[in-house]
Amino acid sequence: MRRATRKPVPEMLDEYDFSKGVRGKYARRYAEGSNVVVLAPDVVKYFPTAESVNEALRSLVKIARRTANGEDT
Repeated sequence: MRRATRKPVPEMLDEYDFSKGVRGKYARRYAEGSNVVVLAPDVVKYFPTAESVNEALRSLVKIARRTANGEDT
Protein backbone atom coordinates (compact mmCIF):
# COMPACT_ATOMS: atom_id res chain seq x y z
CA MET A 1 0.00 0.00 0.00
CA ARG A 2 1.32 3.44 -0.93
CA ARG A 3 1.70 6.15 1.64
CA ALA A 4 -0.12 9.38 1.01
CA THR A 5 2.27 12.21 0.32
CA ARG A 6 1.64 15.48 2.06
CA LYS A 7 2.24 18.87 0.56
CA PRO A 8 4.97 20.72 2.43
CA VAL A 9 3.68 23.45 4.71
CA PRO A 10 5.14 26.81 3.72
CA GLU A 11 7.21 28.52 6.42
CA MET A 12 5.64 31.88 5.69
CA LEU A 13 1.91 32.08 5.24
CA ASP A 14 0.29 34.58 2.89
CA GLU A 15 -1.52 36.16 5.86
CA TYR A 16 1.75 37.44 7.36
CA ASP A 17 2.13 41.14 6.67
CA PHE A 18 5.60 42.57 7.09
CA SER A 19 4.89 45.73 5.09
CA LYS A 20 5.36 47.89 8.20
CA GLY A 21 8.35 45.93 9.48
CA VAL A 22 11.60 47.70 10.26
CA ARG A 23 14.78 45.97 9.16
CA GLY A 24 17.38 45.77 11.92
CA LYS A 25 15.10 47.27 14.57
CA TYR A 26 16.80 45.35 17.38
CA ALA A 27 20.23 44.90 15.79
CA ARG A 28 21.99 47.47 17.99
CA ARG A 29 20.54 45.98 21.20
CA TYR A 30 21.52 42.51 20.07
CA ALA A 31 25.05 43.65 19.29
CA GLU A 32 25.31 45.18 22.77
CA GLY A 33 24.75 41.76 24.29
CA SER A 34 21.07 41.76 25.15
CA ASN A 35 19.70 38.34 25.92
CA VAL A 36 16.18 37.31 25.15
CA VAL A 37 14.75 34.82 27.61
CA VAL A 38 11.34 33.22 27.27
CA LEU A 39 9.63 32.57 30.59
CA ALA A 40 7.24 29.71 31.19
CA PRO A 41 3.62 30.81 31.62
CA ASP A 42 3.55 29.82 35.30
CA VAL A 43 6.63 31.98 35.97
CA VAL A 44 5.21 34.98 34.10
CA LYS A 45 2.39 35.13 36.67
CA TYR A 46 4.97 36.09 39.30
CA PHE A 47 7.39 38.06 37.12
CA PRO A 48 5.38 39.95 34.50
CA THR A 49 8.05 42.51 33.58
CA ALA A 50 11.74 42.48 32.72
CA GLU A 51 12.42 44.65 35.76
CA SER A 52 10.70 42.19 38.12
CA VAL A 53 12.79 39.34 36.71
CA ASN A 54 16.01 41.34 37.03
CA GLU A 55 15.18 42.40 40.60
CA ALA A 56 14.50 38.80 41.63
CA LEU A 57 17.68 37.53 40.00
CA ARG A 58 19.79 40.26 41.63
CA SER A 59 18.36 39.26 45.01
CA LEU A 60 19.15 35.63 44.33
CA VAL A 61 22.73 36.51 43.36
CA LYS A 62 23.17 38.40 46.66
CA ILE A 63 21.89 35.42 48.64
CA ALA A 64 24.11 33.01 46.69
CA ARG A 65 27.19 35.17 47.30
CA ARG A 66 26.49 35.41 51.04
CA THR A 67 25.96 31.66 51.23
CA ALA A 68 29.13 30.95 49.23
CA ASN A 69 31.14 33.25 51.53
CA GLY A 70 29.83 31.51 54.63
CA GLU A 71 27.91 34.53 55.86
CA ASP A 72 24.57 32.71 56.23
CA THR A 73 25.72 29.83 58.38
